[in-house]
Amino acid sequence: MGQNILIKNSTIVNEGNSFIGDVLIENGLIKEIGTINATKNLHVIDGTGKHLLPGVIDGQVHFRDPGLTHKGDLYTESKAAIAGGVTSFIDMPNTVPNILSEKDLQEKYTIAANKSLANFAFVMGVSADNVDDVIASDTSKFIGVSDDGLYFTKKGNILADSPEILEKLFANCKSIITIHSEKEEIVTKNEAAYRAKYGDDIPAKFHPLIRSTEGCYEATKRAINLAKKHNARLHILHLTTEAETHLFENKLPLAQKKITTEVSVHHLWFSDKDYERLGMLIKWNPAIKTAKDKEGLLKALLDDRIDIITTDHAPHTLEEKQQPYFKSMSGAPMVQHTLNCMLEFYNEKRISLEKIVEKMCHNPAILYKITKRGFIRKGYHADLVLVDLNTKWTVSKDNLWYKCGWSPLEGTTFHNAITHTFVNGNLVLNNGVWNEQEKGSSIAFSQENEH
Repeated sequence: MGQNILIKNSTIVNEGNSFIGDVLIENGLIKEIGTINATKNLHVIDGTGKHLLPGVIDGQVHFRDPGLTHKGDLYTESKAAIAGGVTSFIDMPNTVPNILSEKDLQEKYTIAANKSLANFAFVMGVSADNVDDVIASDTSKFIGVSDDGLYFTKKGNILADSPEILEKLFANCKSIITIHSEKEEIVTKNEAAYRAKYGDDIPAKFHPLIRSTEGCYEATKRAINLAKKHNARLHILHLTTEAETHLFENKLPLAQKKITTEVSVHHLWFSDKDYERLGMLIKWNPAIKTAKDKEGLLKALLDDRIDIITTDHAPHTLEEKQQPYFKSMSGAPMVQHTLNCMLEFYNEKRISLEKIVEKMCHNPAILYKITKRGFIRKGYHADLVLVDLNTKWTVSKDNLWYKCGWSPLEGTTFHNAITHTFVNGNLVLNNGVWNEQEKGSSIAFSQENEH
């Protein structure tokens, strides 16, 4: 572990409170919180005027390692994550190969241990091809199982379209089941209708009508009903519609919820009006929808029907994006700017700092039962972020860390900046200066919730 560090006089935002105080880091852990005197053996960081948050835990990324590393890899994308205050991430199974076996899953952990600057965990992929193998294994050892992104490999891999496979999973899986929720039958029918009118070059603005509200809502409603039937643990990924928010409840604390969901930041930031300007660059699945949907998602986030915020970070090369509709890849890079986007909403008085920390730091730790991360607590890993809420800067190619070298946010001016990011007590990013001596750690989790 690195040197012992004392962060002085920052506004600590944690567990619903904000207060000025000091944090002492020793041997990678948070040793003390309060008023602490500096001693000779401590490296002191003056946090005056800044806010200290727990490191962001991003519950859904696609870092492309192995097999798709021309787009991004576990080194480049974890570096971009840290630049954005993300200290831990959970990566999805749609790499090459798809992560459909424990051998491939373990190989991914080995790659990350050698390359990732941030802390990491990987979900097991599940599809029609391997569902029996998955449920025959000890599913409690997976942080989660997911079908997300596997539909890129072939049709029929969206579990929301396969009630019989979902039922089998819900009846037998001990880990959280996270799914991409769209009804493929509806999407395919819409694709055919628009292809008949426009050929292969469908304008981007029709993407949310092809991957429609109906397609999302019907899939989510069916999955929730099946999960309730089996009292299973279901998490719906990247919610996009106001209509779907009404399928979720806020009556129980998160630790007691069986049915949960998330919003990815681009669905809060962009709306269908932005297709005219950005075209295929903001083509995501599920699609960015209307301003009404965007507002409905934010409302559900604030009233706790939506539990966490993720990035769904999915880098592609510009060449892969700037293709006609059916060839343009879905997804875009976001992990470097998600916290900036949410802090911009704070500046606009649309969300509190405490709620941002709850949804980006505390709740992912609770939802995935992550051990000793996500909070500023004595004895917890010192994953921390210092932010300056009074700095103005503009996103450009020159300040991106993604391997793909572009962002749909280029030209956006933020009024906040991440100045310091600590991972396991190591000051990895210090006002633009990198220390890459230490790699991130595998995220420990439990099937029992400690939070």
